Amino acid sequence: MGNDAYRNPIYNLKAVVEKTGVTADALRAWERRYGLPDPARTDAGHRIYSQRDIDQIKWLVARQEEGLRIGRAVKLWRSLEEDGQDPLRSMPLPSETPRTRLPAGDTVADLREDWLSSCLVYDEKGADETLTRAFAMYPPEMVCSQIIGAAIEQIGEEWYRGRITPQQEHFASQLAMRRLETLMDATPPPTRRGRILVACPPGEEHTLGLFTFALLLRRAGWDVVYLGENVPVEEMEGTIEAVEPDLIVLAAQQLHTAARLLEMARLAQQQDVSVAFGGHIFNQAPTLRDRIPGHFLGTTLDQGLREAEHLMTTARRTPDVALPSEAQREARSDFLSNRAALESDVWQALAGSQLDRQTVQELHETVGRGIDAALRFGDIDLVGGHLEWLRGLDEAYRPSHALLDRYLQAYYEAAEEHLGERGALIVEWLGERVAQQKREDAGATT
Repeated sequence: MGNDAYRNPIYNLKAVVEKTGVTADALRAWERRYGLPDPARTDAGHRIYSQRDIDQIKWLVARQEEGLRIGRAVKLWRSLEEDGQDPLRSMPLPSETPRTRLPAGDTVADLREDWLSSCLVYDEKGADETLTRAFAMYPPEMVCSQIIGAAIEQIGEEWYRGRITPQQEHFASQLAMRRLETLMDATPPPTRRGRILVACPPGEEHTLGLFTFALLLRRAGWDVVYLGENVPVEEMEGTIEAVEPDLIVLAAQQLHTAARLLEMARLAQQQDVSVAFGGHIFNQAPTLRDRIPGHFLGTTLDQGLREAEHLMTTARRTPDVALPSEAQREARSDFLSNRAALESDVWQALAGSQLDRQTVQELHETVGRGIDAALRFGDIDLVGGHLEWLRGLDEAYRPSHALLDRYLQAYYEAAEEHLGERGALIVEWLGERVAQQKREDAGATT
């Protein structure tokens, strides 16, 4: 195909959806967030794509199928371009001719794929046999991080896109946890001086990553006290006094549990104990790292182990963090005092809509906890990332964009009614968010 024809925009949005399998909402979201694809526009403002645009989308999808998040896939594309390379030539699209899947081999990638495939069809025996083979061939640290950990992360991404069910995710997590618990029981006594306390804050129930981290710390010879999920903040002071740890490791995956982690970190700081922390939310919202009085462990298990080792062997000062302003504290107080009445008005405004009571209640929890947590951190804009995650969630697990917009509009109007001058910054933020969403939705229809 000639270069001019290849780049000539001739396909409308519907045709691109059919050719790539990517939904229209996803394409608009990629364009809005990352600038890729970057289609031309007709005189009427409608998107129109070239064959190169279509191949670019297929290239991004191929990178996702290899395990990259969309944001990282876009960065890879741009990095190749900055190096003067054409990504479509440097990393060609896989052949669209169906290939027969070969039996799993002995590489880490083969074993990860085989274990993941067994989990997705609920083949417990096959999954266990794969891990047995993996542990026989590779160090436990490699199996935990590059096979189990990487597969669980991939499952989480696929669930977000609606390609994997919650049941499949739970099945795989339970199989992984069972094998890791067996390894933990077989770990020899500690050989190094120093004790590490490992815990999740209240409300945090995703513990597989933290348990894996505790296991690897023990295998490295450290004395680890693992408390697990949903540890009450009010009991931490007594626990710290009883355990006398040299380091406390905390993990959170969600914004509202990160806010409770913040409470734990402040408590540890008062008792002069160093804190290290990590989890998905700190990778998703990097600005949060500077708001915890502790040391960020990094984005991978290997980085985390190195940082923990450094903290256990080298004295380091706890970083200073900014506290919420008086205006933010007052806004949070006003919101908490009026939240029940506000949510009641939202329900009344949405009565008779397609949003049933259970869905509205779930949205109340999501938005309410997000606002509360954001103000605990002193940054109301953190709620924006929380809502973007919800809007990007597969349609099987959330209301349509139109219904979400209607909910947020009702929430804004109720906030105007119930929040006073102290809560003005919440009302202002909600108003800006509603206006922004209207602009984006108007642009998406063109």
